[in-house]
Order: sequence, then C-alpha cells, then structure tokens
Amino acid sequence: MPNGVRFNQDYPDIRRSQELYARAGGLIPAYTQTLAKGPAQYVRGVAPIYLQRGKGAHVWDVDGNEFIDYQMAIGPLSLGYAYERVDEAIRAQLADGITFSMMHPLEVEVAELVREVVPGAESVRYSKTGCDATSAAVRLARAWTGRDKVMCCGYHGWHDWYIAVTDRNRGIPRAVEELSYTFGYNDMDSVRAALDDDVACVILEPATFEAPRDGFLAELARACRESGALLVFDEMWTGFRFALGGAQEAFGVTADLACFSKAIANGMPISVLTGRRDVMALLDQDVFFFTTFGGEALSLAAAAATIRELRDRRVPEQLARQGRKLREGYNAIAAEVGAGWTRAVALFD
Repeated sequence: MPNGVRFNQDYPDIRRSQELYARAGGLIPAYTQTLAKGPAQYVRGVAPIYLQRGKGAHVWDVDGNEFIDYQMAIGPLSLGYAYERVDEAIRAQLADGITFSMMHPLEVEVAELVREVVPGAESVRYSKTGCDATSAAVRLARAWTGRDKVMCCGYHGWHDWYIAVTDRNRGIPRAVEELSYTFGYNDMDSVRAALDDDVACVILEPATFEAPRDGFLAELARACRESGALLVFDEMWTGFRFALGGAQEAFGVTADLACFSKAIANGMPISVLTGRRDVMALLDQDVFFFTTFGGEALSLAAAAATIRELRDRRVPEQLARQGRKLREGYNAIAAEVGAGWTRAVALFD
C-alpha cells in the first residue's frame, strides 16, 4: 500500500472525534475502556481520539485522516490490521459457530501449537484477558506453595493483588495490600530484601524498557528455586515478539508459569496460561479457573492462524529488523536536534 500519510501544517481536522468525545463525557468513566488508548495519552486538540478502521500498519480516524499506527492497537496486532489469513480463519469459524455447549477441537489444536513453540509450556489453559491469566497464575502459585505473598515487577492488570502496589489502590482491602510487594528490575538486592519463606511467587515482565543485565533473569530463577517460590513470566508484551517462544526463548530462562495474550491472536481477545504440568494439574480439581468464553472459537481460530503465520513467515525476526530501523532513525533525529537524552535504547543487538 502506498504511504498516503502527509504532514499537515494546520494539524488534522478532528471535529468528529471531538463530538464523540463530548458525548462520552459522564457516560463512560475516564472516556475509555483501555487506559493506554485514552485521550490523556495524546496531545489534546491535535491527535485523533476515535479510530474507524485499519489496514496493515495504517489507520483512519472517524474524520477520515490517515495515520501510521506505531502502537498497533497497544500491542495485539503482531501481523497488522485486517490481516487476510487471520481474518479468513475467523470468517470460516464464524460460519460454523462461535461458542458451543461442549468443547471445540481448536482448544486441543491451539494448545498443541503453543506447546510446540513456547518453552516450558507443558500444559495450557485459555481465558480472555491478560489479567485473567496472571491472576490464575498467582492463585496457582499460592495453592502450590501454601504461601500468600506476591512479589511483582511491571504491569500485570487490574486485579487486587497487583493494583495494591500502585497509587490507584482505593477499593483494595488492607489485608491484600499487606500481601503484595514490588521490586526493582535488574535489582537482585531488592529481590532478596523481599523474598522470604512466605512468598508464593515472583511475577514480572521479563523485559520492558531495558534488557536484563548480569544474568538477572537466571539469578532470579535461581533465587526462586532456592526459596521455594514460583517464577511467573508475564509475557503479554514479549510473547511471540522477542522470539516465537517469547522472552523464555530469547533469554534462555524458563519460568514455572508464563502468561500470554496480545500478539498471539492478532487482535482477537484471548489469553493463555502455560507452565509446568505438575503445577498446572492443580487446575483439574484443586484450583478453580473456568470461564464461559475460555473456549470461544473465533479467538482460537485467530490464534491458530496467527501462530502459524508468525512461525512460517519468521515474523519476530522481521519485527526486530523494523524495530532496529525505527530506533536508529529516531536516534538520528534526536541527535540532529540536540535531544540526545531521549535516545531510544536496544533490548537486543
């Protein structure tokens, strides 16, 4: 597709976006369903507020303005908007049905695909959102260890055990706050300071704004084994991007449990909890983690098609190449205008 994006000295006309924004005031708290998509993240009066459609890496807002979307729906679009092979898989499944009264074959087929590509994925369970999967992992860890405390690093969703460590923790019981701790990334001293014999699990994003240094992830895994806590990787961002098998493959460290969403289904709502079979076996009888839409077939069809495309077309390698190009171009511009302090850093290379 030719690049139709042009810089508009007068800025884009966003009147339709602004009209919708006014209608949402007081009707939709905070205006948005996803914090990172909300208008507070952008320059008011300049940036679009509501997007209408997308194709590839391009999006069009409700006023008809065309943009390149560098965020790709805040992460889920690993293949791009309206990717035909994934959309065709969704259409084909839609003709057969969406949700059924019994299990669907795709539940088995996708689980086998995940087991094939993700290190340590001895067992697989599905849900709908990332925080479903991380919260199930925390519950499993507490059941497995008989312990209560949770140590976390990064962003893990909206449930009590995580939000307790943030500044938006109103509504969280004090007892939950007293069981939730945080630590610094790449800071083993902060880990050791909090890791005691009542910690059920250490959950973290294996990489976010910086790469692990000095064997941090391996050291963390070792510390968890020695203390009896489970190590949980929240791979919502890293999964199927850093490598087909996520950060576990990229960094050579396998967690006890790992959680995925976003890139696995190119925009369809699904999350995946994977990990050790002995720990996951508690989901048979001892730990309750079931949901009506866990086996919803459109998302499973999208996941199957997406994983195969990511694998067959070696998409993580292409993402790395494109990311390197963007990083180097951005850094050149930053240096040219004397803004070196904004330099983008590499997680790899």
